Amino acid sequence: MAKRQLNRRQNWRIEKIQGERAARAAKRESSAVQALEGGDLGPEQHGLVIAHFGVQVEVEARDGEHAGQVFRCHLRANLPALVTGDQVVWRAGNQGIGVIVAQLPRHTELCRPDSRGQLKPVAANVDMIVIVFAPLPEPHANLIDRYLVAAEHAGIKPLLLLNKYDLIDENNAPALNALLGVYRTLGYPVLEVSAHHGNGMEQLQQKLDGRISVFVGQSGVGKSSLVNSLLPDVETRVGPLSELSGQGTHTTTTARLFHFPGGGELIDSPGIREFGLGHVSRADVEAGFIEFNDLLGTCRFRDCKHDREPGCALLKALEDGRVQQQRMNSYRSIIASLPENGY
Repeated sequence: MAKRQLNRRQNWRIEKIQGERAARAAKRESSAVQALEGGDLGPEQHGLVIAHFGVQVEVEARDGEHAGQVFRCHLRANLPALVTGDQVVWRAGNQGIGVIVAQLPRHTELCRPDSRGQLKPVAANVDMIVIVFAPLPEPHANLIDRYLVAAEHAGIKPLLLLNKYDLIDENNAPALNALLGVYRTLGYPVLEVSAHHGNGMEQLQQKLDGRISVFVGQSGVGKSSLVNSLLPDVETRVGPLSELSGQGTHTTTTARLFHFPGGGELIDSPGIREFGLGHVSRADVEAGFIEFNDLLGTCRFRDCKHDREPGCALLKALEDGRVQQQRMNSYRSIIASLPENGY
C-alpha cells in the first residue's frame, strides 16, 4: 500500500503537537533537575553516555567510587543534545539518578540531517564506522556510498561488512561480487561474515578490538545478530524481514554502547533506509569519493559539474574505466539531493 501523503496543514498540526509535547517534557525535566540540585549531589566525575532516552541518558561512571556503574541522568537545560559515545561530567543524586553538568569536547561525530533537515548527531567519539549490508535486504550501493562520504567527511575509518554470507547463492552472487569488487579495488577493507553460522566472526572481532566502533546500515541486515554473536550476554532483539517489502523491521530503537571483554566499544545504531547528506557541500562529497582525488582540479573548466562538459577529467576516467559507473551514479545522485545541488 502506498504511503499516504500529508498536506501542509496536517504536517503543521503534527509538528505543533510534537512541539507541545517536547515543551512539556522539557518543563518536567527542568523541574526534576531543580529538585535534584536542591538536594545533595555528589562530586563532579567523568562519565560515558551509553544510551539516550528522550530527555534522559544512561551514563556509565568512569572514575570514583561508582566506576563501572550505570546511572540514569537528567540534563541541565543549557547543554547541547547528547548522543551515545559522548564523554560528560556528571554528579550523582539520590536513588541512582544523576545530573549531567557538562559535555566534554568530541573527537569525532557521525551526523545526519533529520526529517526537518536539521543536523542530528548519531554517535560521538567513534574511530571506525562499520557499514553493514547483506544479500537480503538487497544492498544499495548509493546508501553504502553515502555512509562512505559521511565517514570521509568525519575523518572516521570505514569497514564494509557483508553479513548473512550464508545467503549468497547463484542468483545473487554475481551482483554481490561485482559490488564488493568495486570497494576492494578502491582499497576499502571488506569482510564477509555470517553471524548465524559464525563464519568470519573472529576476523571481525580482531578488527573491533581496541577501537570505538559504530554499526550502521539498513534495518534487517543483521546488526543485532552481529552484536549477539560478538557479545552473547547482551541478547538484543532480532527482527525478521517484512514478507511484503523484503525490507528490515526496526528492532534497535536507540543507539547503545557495549564493551568488549578484550577492550574496545561498539555502538549499535537503529537501522535506517536513507542517509541524508544535506549538511555537506559539493566539495565534501567529491572528497568523499576517494578515486576522484587525483582528478579534481584537472578539468578544462574550473566550474565543471562533471556532467557533459568537454574536457572533464572525471568523464574521461569513467570512459577509461578508472572510475566505475556505479560510483559515478552514486555521486550524481548524492549531488542532486544536496540543497541547491551543493552550491
